[in-house]
Amino acid sequence: MEVEQLLSLSGSALAQAVSSLLETPGLYVFSDILELPNVRELENGPHAPVYHLLNLFAYGTYCDYKERAASLPELTPAQRNKLRHLSIISLASNLKCLPYSLLLQQLELKNVRELEDLLIEAVYCDIIQGKLDQRNQQVEVDCSVGRDLGPNELPNIINTLQEWCTGCEAVLCGIEEQVSRANQYRESQLKVKVQVETEVSNLQKTLKASAASPSSGPAPAGAASNQDADQPAEPRDPASSQEPRQPGKKSSKVKGTGELLPNDEVLTSSDPAMVSAPSGPRREAEDSGSV
Repeated sequence: MEVEQLLSLSGSALAQAVSSLLETPGLYVFSDILELPNVRELENGPHAPVYHLLNLFAYGTYCDYKERAASLPELTPAQRNKLRHLSIISLASNLKCLPYSLLLQQLELKNVRELEDLLIEAVYCDIIQGKLDQRNQQVEVDCSVGRDLGPNELPNIINTLQEWCTGCEAVLCGIEEQVSRANQYRESQLKVKVQVETEVSNLQKTLKASAASPSSGPAPAGAASNQDADQPAEPRDPASSQEPRQPGKKSSKVKGTGELLPNDEVLTSSDPAMVSAPSGPRREAEDSGSV
């Protein structure tokens, strides 16, 4: 039954329609039904237990029903199964690993087999996503659908959103500071790049200018030798050239004549006066040697 169809109902017909909606597969949100004017009228009439049961399906759990079972209508098997699914959603919103022991207690199931069948059914209904860890006796929940927000939950949600906004503003300020520092660093690096490029350009211009202008310094040795090789050799004067003096020969002066003779030339003059007798100790030594 569609929600719009409830607007035309009232009294016991409306109570019966609401009870049927609680068994509808795939329906896990009931706040829209609670806000209907004719449904609100059930709260103060003879069908108030049906209204409270609807309110329990919107915001409560299976444990809440067990506490108030005396004042509420008895659940059908389909309603009991759905309320247990809603209880699993509430537990999964607070814990990502649900122990089997906790689920058995909260859902009032007799054994693990019933619990695992209920969890598998919840996974196939897409109200939770996860996997069963039979070795560790727990279910690992990846995500779950949302439930209706109760009036008492709104202040906590508002505080959570305000804290989230404050954290986002702090992160945004940090990002802006990093962007500002990055821009300053980029500008400084661009200035350094322009300065280096200018210096390189000036250096290239200087090298080109020095290569194009003639050199004023002395010519290289290779160039000088090439220039000498191109010039013709000048004739040398034979008279000006002298034979080098042999290092092993010494000149000796002939006594009485003042002429210098080489040491290897033998004095052959027949004039006895040209030969002087030895004098002094050398003469005496010769005389003693002759005796």
